[in-house]
Amino acid sequence: MKYDFDTCVDRRNTNSLKWDVKDNELPMWVADMDFQTAPEVREEIIKRAEHGVFGYSVVSEEWYDAYVNWWKKRHGLKMDRDSLIFCTGVIPAISSIVRKLTTPAEKVLIQTPVYNIFFNCILNNGREVIESPLMYDGSEYSVDFCDLEKKLSDPQTSLMILCNPHNPVGKIWDKETLSRIGELCKKHGVIVISDEIHCDITDPGCGYIPFASVSDVCREISITLIAPTKAFNLAGIQTSAVFASNAFLRHKIYRGLNTDEVAEPNAFAVNAAVAAFTRGGEWLDELREYIYKNKKITSEFLIKELKEVRLVPSKATYLLWLDCSLFSDDSDELAEFIRSKTGLYLSSGSVYGLGSKSFLRLNIACPKDRLVDGLLRLKQGVSEYIEHKKLT
Repeated sequence: MKYDFDTCVDRRNTNSLKWDVKDNELPMWVADMDFQTAPEVREEIIKRAEHGVFGYSVVSEEWYDAYVNWWKKRHGLKMDRDSLIFCTGVIPAISSIVRKLTTPAEKVLIQTPVYNIFFNCILNNGREVIESPLMYDGSEYSVDFCDLEKKLSDPQTSLMILCNPHNPVGKIWDKETLSRIGELCKKHGVIVISDEIHCDITDPGCGYIPFASVSDVCREISITLIAPTKAFNLAGIQTSAVFASNAFLRHKIYRGLNTDEVAEPNAFAVNAAVAAFTRGGEWLDELREYIYKNKKITSEFLIKELKEVRLVPSKATYLLWLDCSLFSDDSDELAEFIRSKTGLYLSSGSVYGLGSKSFLRLNIACPKDRLVDGLLRLKQGVSEYIEHKKLT
């Protein structure tokens, strides 16, 4: 490989949310990577920093071109400059859109298990969460269209948040599924926010399908949220984009983002995004290969060393969904037990909504040696947990 993903970077004492843990603990929970971002991106950030003046910034033409060209080339989605709006992050955008496009006590639909912060974006704004649980057959997830239509047809349901690809289950939604979702939302007057922040982290040879690319219906009823932050490990830079083809929706969103003061870039946000999308493609492809190998390491380890834990097949993201239902129905207790006994810090499934209490989420975006350390701790923790439950 041209790029180095094997070096373990020490992230302690850097004000890292992920690594603000005890000395003996290994955090493999929150969705950021332990890899340095692409050298091409680092070079641009350093260059900007060396300028030494950090006044107010504007969104450059290069920023628009970078998004338009990347999504056309990589994902087959045609966007025009006027349909893009800068935002400091996907979550600020979701919260702003929820406030702008719905009224208090209206319902916002999500498909659980799903990214837990979606709940915050809805509940913190005085709206009601309505869950349409995905169907799980013990191996993979699919949409329960009967349940979905029933809940979309509720006159109080005015907005749906789609996770595409889906976090935490690692699902890449196919064109037929996305089209059916779009048609149902159109039928019942529901706007779709499609969170596509994980779209660039797919298995080698696998692409994702942008919701807005599926049909004219999907394009006109949707708002797409995209960013370089997951793929290039730039969450702290606070840079993202909102794409809305529908002029009416776009105007509402623009007013909301500006009212909420989340539409102005910091001194590094534009330069970092441009560098990622214009110069970071080769690095990203090698990253995807490395994460895929980490998935294989994890799968083989569980099959050989820890059969009690079943890995849900994943084609996207670096987050693995672990089915622990053979020995636990309390993920909070299980995650805390593993952490207390081994120092391994995982995400408890309970925060992801209905049907998640027997699951853990594991972040494998780290050097291979660190991953193996985590898997050995997982084996120890699960083994001790099973023995502990036998005695209680």
